[in-house]
Amino acid sequence: QITFGSIFLGGVPVYEEVNGCAGKIVGYKGCIRDFQVNNKELFIIDEALGGRNIENCNVPICDYHPCRNGGTCTSDAENWFCECPKLYSGKLCQFTTCDENPCGNGATCFPKSRQDAVCLCPYGRSGILCSDAINISQPSFSGTDVFGYTSFLAYSTIPNITFYYEFRVKFQLANHHSALQDNLIFFTGQKGQGLNGDDFLVLGLHNGRVVYSYNLGSGTATISSKPLDLTLSIHVIHLGRYLQKGWLKVDDHRNKTVTSPGRLVGLNVFSQFYLGGYHEYIPELLPNGSRFKNSFQGCIFDVQVRTSMNQEFKSPGTPEGHPNSGRSVGQCKDSPCSLIKCRNGGKCIESGSTVYCDCPMGWKGAFCTEMVSVCEPEHDPPHLCKQGGTCVPLPDGYTCHCPLGTTGTYCEQG
Repeated sequence: QITFGSIFLGGVPVYEEVNGCAGKIVGYKGCIRDFQVNNKELFIIDEALGGRNIENCNVPICDYHPCRNGGTCTSDAENWFCECPKLYSGKLCQFTTCDENPCGNGATCFPKSRQDAVCLCPYGRSGILCSDAINISQPSFSGTDVFGYTSFLAYSTIPNITFYYEFRVKFQLANHHSALQDNLIFFTGQKGQGLNGDDFLVLGLHNGRVVYSYNLGSGTATISSKPLDLTLSIHVIHLGRYLQKGWLKVDDHRNKTVTSPGRLVGLNVFSQFYLGGYHEYIPELLPNGSRFKNSFQGCIFDVQVRTSMNQEFKSPGTPEGHPNSGRSVGQCKDSPCSLIKCRNGGKCIESGSTVYCDCPMGWKGAFCTEMVSVCEPEHDPPHLCKQGGTCVPLPDGYTCHCPLGTTGTYCEQG
């Protein structure tokens, strides 16, 4: 029989001599997230008898190497950003810069091609250039568009959510299969950057079920509903939490409960309350347990919350019901394409309030009314000018103006 004394994690209290072995012992430097003994998980902070020189492990965002296209990540204790090389923009340097931005009212400009841009409209705006004001009473979310952006609304942080909250939500799914796979309904987190170990509260859809998760700092609690009845046009969710205990009721399903692990009882969140999606939707930057891969596809309405049993339910936001910001959010059942007529075989594409014409080969412009010149990069087949030769369009084709030191029909000869 072997009897153990204390188990030391990361180091030992005395370094000069351990079990008769002289010499300095170097303690562990890094992060320890999970600790199990005989298949039982021990909560490192809550169950420790003592310790020294221990602090919370926050892996800097830059360690995830989020910047793309050669961008350089810079961070301090609170914030991080990417320094982008020329021709790239976006928080992650993921987009080519719009050289001449035609978009209005704070819209996000995205280069559809070297010639054309698409305007991703902010909350309350619609149209090709986001110049049209729209009134939104039942927000419509379009998921992730072809450019990698999500539609979302962001409300001010919900106060007094630490020990008790209740939410009521109604939603209507878009009429396609992807709306049920892995979609975020709402999210709020401790820092809004989604570091591992952060407190968070999240609601989403996964494989046809509603999934509700929260983490108070000592482990994630999760409840999954039964599969949704897809014959219902509108679904109703009621969820809440008091200290460690949470509950979820969906439609006419039975109420389900869960208790979060560990001893912590308070939810500490400081980020905005995100509905339908996330501002820079990078699932890897959301906390473990809340990484829904896509944003919501459909309509979310009648969102209400209270943080005490004695309160009335209220809409989030300051003032009540008003988001701070949003992107590509439309009015449910309204189609912005009803106001747009694309020419020359162009197809109208809508993503919430964002709308544009997808032009067939040979055409460009906001409404596909401009022909693509034989010398432009979009032309198929491309011109054959070689070695830096300049393509010059002609009425019946093109010619190549050759740089010094080259000759031939296509400047192919030295």
